[in-house]
Amino acid sequence: MKRKQRLRFEARIVATAFAALVPMLVAAIALAFAYGAPAKVKGTVIFFAAISIFIATYLLHDRLVYPLRTLTNLVSALREEDYSLRPREVSSGDVLGEVMQELDALRQTIEERKLEAVEATALLRAVLAEIDAAIFAFDPDQRLQLVNRAGERLLARPALRLLGQTAMEIGLGELAAQDGPQTVDRKFPGGAGRWSVRRSTFREKGRPHRLLFIADISRALREEEAQAWQRIVRVLSHELNNSLAPIQSIAESTARLVAREPLPHDWRSDAASGLKVISGRAEGLTRFMRAYAQLARLPQPKKVPVDLGALIRRVAALETRMPVGVGEGPPIVIDADPDQLEQLLINLIKNAVEASLDGGGAVRVAWHVRAQSVVVEVLDEGPGLAATANLFVPFFTTKPAGSGIGLVLSRQIADVHGGSLTLENRADVRGCLATVTLPRNA
Repeated sequence: MKRKQRLRFEARIVATAFAALVPMLVAAIALAFAYGAPAKVKGTVIFFAAISIFIATYLLHDRLVYPLRTLTNLVSALREEDYSLRPREVSSGDVLGEVMQELDALRQTIEERKLEAVEATALLRAVLAEIDAAIFAFDPDQRLQLVNRAGERLLARPALRLLGQTAMEIGLGELAAQDGPQTVDRKFPGGAGRWSVRRSTFREKGRPHRLLFIADISRALREEEAQAWQRIVRVLSHELNNSLAPIQSIAESTARLVAREPLPHDWRSDAASGLKVISGRAEGLTRFMRAYAQLARLPQPKKVPVDLGALIRRVAALETRMPVGVGEGPPIVIDADPDQLEQLLINLIKNAVEASLDGGGAVRVAWHVRAQSVVVEVLDEGPGLAATANLFVPFFTTKPAGSGIGLVLSRQIADVHGGSLTLENRADVRGCLATVTLPRNA
């Protein structure tokens, strides 16, 4: 059976008012007939009672329905984002007035939030337009919803021709489908080169969207490569000149010496002394080139499970110039190349011992475990670091017989293991702190 159709709200108000006033009409008619009033009086009573019911019903309908229609119009205007429609001044002493006031306060709040959202969107679009990286936003159907100017240049097409197209249709399907950061060599319609590709996700209206960032790193890599070659050439030129200049000078002096007639009586000792200097400088140049080759040919680590505590104790025992203290840390096994890790610790302990020997200080090695990493600390009581700007510059050294590659090689070893190496002066006492951070597992 079909449900009975309910009366409209306005009809229910009229029916309710009529039902409330009908007893009054019935009572008036009953009184008129009960006391034997003339027919004319009875008709007048009935007429005025009916007119009163009609007027009362109409006024009640108007008083209730008109404010509700006003509320409907105000809410509809808010839904249409029209904030110009406002209620007339109403009294705050009744319930309806309070509803109108709260609705107007809600209108003002929504208008302010809308203005803030518009301004934030305008700012975001301005920032995106100035970013050099190409940015693409795709909806769950892989259709492009947003692209900045760099993205337009990358694909050599305006945004109007790109928006709504799928990632596959604009040539980005493979890049958008993968996860994680990536570096690719690729040719796009707007240019070719080496690109850094990153992905991210966000939600809009409860649906997941995907962001794709493509940045050209070719220029940055070329600039870094040029700077690296300049540094290499400066270092090589400096070392070669330091060795070749005295070799050339002594060789010329020796040649003039043996060409004299008659030969001086001590020419043999002078010639031997010159040749000895030449041999020493040539040997030093050979050591430099060997160290340079070692730095340039660091192999990829062959990682195996390594007992870190046992490795530290073994390396500390190799130092014979002074005892190296080992602070017992928690047992930990990490994935690492034991040979490379051993070389790293040897370099750090050797530097710490050499810094502490003159002042009679101590050297200590300790380690502790964090949630995702393990930290090894080498502490000395030497003079500390006078300057940190050139610590990791290849072949820079303050030691008379130093090669300047120990710290550079140590940091490279930490880097290829996914960790880091830092050096800083100790805050509590005199000396230096070397900190090696390594992941617990590869």
